[in-house]
Amino acid sequence: MDVIETIKDQISNNRVILYMKGSPNQPQCGFSARTVQALMACGERFAYVDVLSNPEIRANLPQYGNWPTFPQLWVDGELVGGCDIVCEMHEAGELSEVVAGAPESE
Repeated sequence: MDVIETIKDQISNNRVILYMKGSPNQPQCGFSARTVQALMACGERFAYVDVLSNPEIRANLPQYGNWPTFPQLWVDGELVGGCDIVCEMHEAGELSEVVAGAPESE
């Protein structure tokens, strides 16, 4: 399986997945640490991929998602965003709704 297929598989098989530097227990950058804290505060389970130990994913995911930096949060197959967006959503009370799968109001 090539790396793009691997990325597609990871995103489709995990409702909430975070591509980050390090792991939730040992983030390797401040942006990943802040994103993990916001996600954990929601109380929902999420999958993660350490892009530092997966250089092919680290090299190809920015093109796939059209997002240049890490971390990247994906929910229901859609890119939510990086650290600033995730933290802003958390502060506004929107992140837990997105992560929990609450229907969006129209």
